[in-house]
Amino acid sequence: MFKGFSDSETFSQIPETFFRQLLNQITGADELKVTLYVLWRIEHMDGPFRALSEADFDTSELGLTLDEVRSGLEKAEKRGSLLKSVHAADVFYFLNSPRGRAAAQAFARGQWRDPAQIASAPLERPNAFKLYEENIGPLTPLIADALRDAEKTYSEAWLTDAIELAVKNNKRNWKYCEAILKRWKEEGRGEKQNRSDTEKDRERAIDRKIQQLRSRSK
Repeated sequence: MFKGFSDSETFSQIPETFFRQLLNQITGADELKVTLYVLWRIEHMDGPFRALSEADFDTSELGLTLDEVRSGLEKAEKRGSLLKSVHAADVFYFLNSPRGRAAAQAFARGQWRDPAQIASAPLERPNAFKLYEENIGPLTPLIADALRDAEKTYSEAWLTDAIELAVKNNKRNWKYCEAILKRWKEEGRGEKQNRSDTEKDRERAIDRKIQQLRSRSK
C-alpha cells in the first residue's frame, strides 16, 4: 500500500499539452504508463541525445509486461506523442517535440555514431532536501520552504556543496548554509578566491554573513 509522499520529494515537469490534450485521448493504461515514463526519464538525461530503447523500459517499475510495453509504445507512436527512429539494427523512441524531432531525424541519418553519445540511463541527481535531513537536521516546513526558495536562486550542486561544507565545519544549521551560498554568489566560489585567504578567514566571513542575516530578520 502506498504510504504517501514525503517532504523531500523531487518533481518532474510534465508539459501542459499532456493534460490539456493528450490525457483525454489516452484510454489504455499501457500507453499512459509508457508516455509518462518517457517524460520522466528524458527529463533526467543530459546532452542532446534524449531517447529510450525498448530495453530501457523497466517493466517492474511500470507494472507492465514486455508485451504491454511494446503495445504502449506502438499506441504512443501511432498517436504521435512518441517518435520511433531506426538506424541499422538500433531502435530508439524520442519525445515528439522540436528537440526530439531533430534528434530522431539525425539518428535515422546515422549522425549518432559514437556509442558514448547514446546514453539513456536516467541522471541521478543529488537531493538537497534528503541531504539536509540526513546531515543537518529535521526538515521542518520552514526549512523546506527555505530550500525551495534557494533552489530558485542556486544550482543543486551549490546547495549540495554548501550543506557538505556545513557538515565538514560542524556548523549544522540552515543559516550557515545560506551564508555560504550568499557569499559564493557575491564573491565567487572558494576555489576562485586568492590563495592567501585562509580557512579561518573564510569561516569568519561566513559568521559575519550569518550575523547580518540574523539582524535583518529581527
